[in-house]
Amino acid sequence: MNDQENTQRASTGVPGLDDVLHGGLIEHRLYLIDGNPGAGKTTLALQFLREGVRRGERCVYITLSETREELVAGAASHGIDLDGVEIEELVGRGGELDGDDEVTMYHPSEVELTETTRQVLRAVQRVNPSRMVFDSLSELRLLAQSSLRYRRQILALKQFFAARRCTVLLLDDRTSEGPDLQLQSIAHGVIALDQRTPPYGQAQRQLRVVKFRGSDFRSGHHDMAIRRGGLQVFARLAAADHGSVFNRDTVPSGVEALDALLGGGIDRGTTTLLIGPPGSGKSTVSLQYAQAASTRGAHAAVFTFDESRAILLSRCAGLGMPLVEGRGAGQVHVRQIDPAEIAPGEFAALVREAVEAFEARVIVIDSLNGYLNAMPDGRFLTAQLHELLSYLNNHGVATFLVAAQSGLLGPNMHAPVDASYLADTVIVMRMFEHEGRVKKAISVLKKRSGSHEETIRQIWFDGAGVHLGAPLARLRGVLAGVPVEDGLRTGGPADVVA
Repeated sequence: MNDQENTQRASTGVPGLDDVLHGGLIEHRLYLIDGNPGAGKTTLALQFLREGVRRGERCVYITLSETREELVAGAASHGIDLDGVEIEELVGRGGELDGDDEVTMYHPSEVELTETTRQVLRAVQRVNPSRMVFDSLSELRLLAQSSLRYRRQILALKQFFAARRCTVLLLDDRTSEGPDLQLQSIAHGVIALDQRTPPYGQAQRQLRVVKFRGSDFRSGHHDMAIRRGGLQVFARLAAADHGSVFNRDTVPSGVEALDALLGGGIDRGTTTLLIGPPGSGKSTVSLQYAQAASTRGAHAAVFTFDESRAILLSRCAGLGMPLVEGRGAGQVHVRQIDPAEIAPGEFAALVREAVEAFEARVIVIDSLNGYLNAMPDGRFLTAQLHELLSYLNNHGVATFLVAAQSGLLGPNMHAPVDASYLADTVIVMRMFEHEGRVKKAISVLKKRSGSHEETIRQIWFDGAGVHLGAPLARLRGVLAGVPVEDGLRTGGPADVVA
């Protein structure tokens, strides 16, 4: 085969997996699909063969572990049609393989292994497939009984299939003691499927490419899910691989005083972190930017982890900034996210879809606390969040990230994770006590892309929207929650709204 033939790809038929493999499997090679029972190996294999049928290729599924009826029923449960796939069932043929009555000088397992191998070869010669699945190697390993015989059988199968220009998937359920490194060394590529069950929520599934001879691939763990239609892989996001050319325009909020506080507004391609205690108005300010963007004819997307979609829409309408829902220009798409039912990779895929398919120019993630709960391991939150925010910045999106601090008043409030260094702009919001009432304040701590006011302003909300007062120049300790009047000044705090 020439170099061009060596680089021809066979699409796996699994959404996202071809992206991980940089185009799919290299044709006419042997691959190992490795995973515990229930990890999704059979489903992946069925999608691989279904894709082959769609492309007009001959496909065969050789099963030693499931009956034809079980295989067809499992495929139907995922909505996978096996018409066009030749199923060769080698289950329950004990009568043919009973060597005790026919041969006495060989161990029965040797006869069974030889006969099983012959049946496999006969099926391949009869169908002459371009794609084949062998399910599973655990039965072949049991028949071989020794690692030497088992390795010889796999090598013989590899040479046989290479001569027939067939792309082969070998499924292994990890029933052997420890990883089968011998098998991994023989295969041209190894794809491992892993899953773990957290104390609460759905099982978390991941895929990783252990090796892939002759091609680069996206390394690391990739989240995946098994849904109606089969496996879906969410390739790990690498921000450096994505981006677009854009003008670094200013994104206004539609509230003059808020834009003035931010030195004219938020720049495209930047991330803004709104941090403060619950009820201080963080979500409302971020939604104001989404609503203003839709009013200008742009598309905005809101991903809410903590607040229900119905309450969010009702609250916006009550504040005089109704959201026109939809996924087009001049509309806002509100997506409620259940942190117990979504993996980080799937969430990143939803965000990518909003940006690339529907051209969202403003993204709101509310909140960082909910996003943290969606992480299988909080230690990697900042790394995953950094890639996601960098991706959005590279596409010229104005991103608003909401983070709730524990506590309501006082200086001892803490955020679940320090994401301030990831943000280009940090807006802090506080509640403070004054004249027997609890009021709200807003200030900008940093803005990398330009100047901003250093003042602290009161902020309040009513049926007409968002309002900011004059700088609280006569009060000291507003951000601590219990301000006092500056003794060097005279007069009452006239700059505070009553």
